Amino acid sequence: MPAGTARNGDRGVHTLERSLMIYGAGDSRKPVRLEHLSWTRIRDLQAGGCDMLLLPVGATEQHGPHLPINTDTVIATAACDYASAVTGVPVLPALSYTVSVGHTEKWPGTFSIFHETFIHTLREIAAWAVATGWKRLLLVNSHFGNDASLRVAVDRLRFDCVNRLQIATRNTFNLTPSIWEYFISDAADLHANKAETDLMLHLAPETVDMAAAEDDPDRTTETIFNYMVANTSRNGVTGNPTEGTAERGKLLFEEIGEALAAIVEKARHETAPVEWQRTAGVF
Repeated sequence: MPAGTARNGDRGVHTLERSLMIYGAGDSRKPVRLEHLSWTRIRDLQAGGCDMLLLPVGATEQHGPHLPINTDTVIATAACDYASAVTGVPVLPALSYTVSVGHTEKWPGTFSIFHETFIHTLREIAAWAVATGWKRLLLVNSHFGNDASLRVAVDRLRFDCVNRLQIATRNTFNLTPSIWEYFISDAADLHANKAETDLMLHLAPETVDMAAAEDDPDRTTETIFNYMVANTSRNGVTGNPTEGTAERGKLLFEEIGEALAAIVEKARHETAPVEWQRTAGVF
């Protein structure tokens, strides 16, 4: 049976709980998914002092011949679930249709929106968060193509929502120097590479077809201009997914989960370094 193909009854369902035991949270602690709560339970959370939300940000795009098109969403959601189980901060439903305009119709499976639409969507989600009493929002991203738009959205939201919403974004792939070093160890312009394959073999092994995995080198190391993935890859991959293992995926996910949980715990209590209140309307 090819690596990554799950037997019945061994489909990765309990990987999060097993990982939480490593962190010390134990099986009894579960992530708080806001989508599973009624408005009365949400009100009770807020009354108890909960004022922060996590928003997983993924993508819906081709990930080579061996990984599913929801790879980035799976990773972002799992990381948020881990941090939520440790800290108690609720997780919003993931954003799955995001910026994948580096891809084309060459390989089916990519469904993208443009930067402007994505930024506007984030601003509207944040506006509803503010209107319903939330004070802090952390955007947790697992897709490289979203990074620029996320930074623009955060910049605009910190202006729009000054003293009403604390807003930030973090990427699962570079939460620590060692995580980033591992992600780019087989390709700087990585896609569906060893690290992503490791993580999916740990988090959702039933969706990985290692028999179909094919390595493809990074052809951008000496280029000047930016190119579409269709112009840099022969199969939708950049990197060495054939080297992926569930064992390394478990270790990598635990490092991501621990790093994110530490950030979330700190963010729960953070205040602005200098107090200031806007006294006049702007624009």
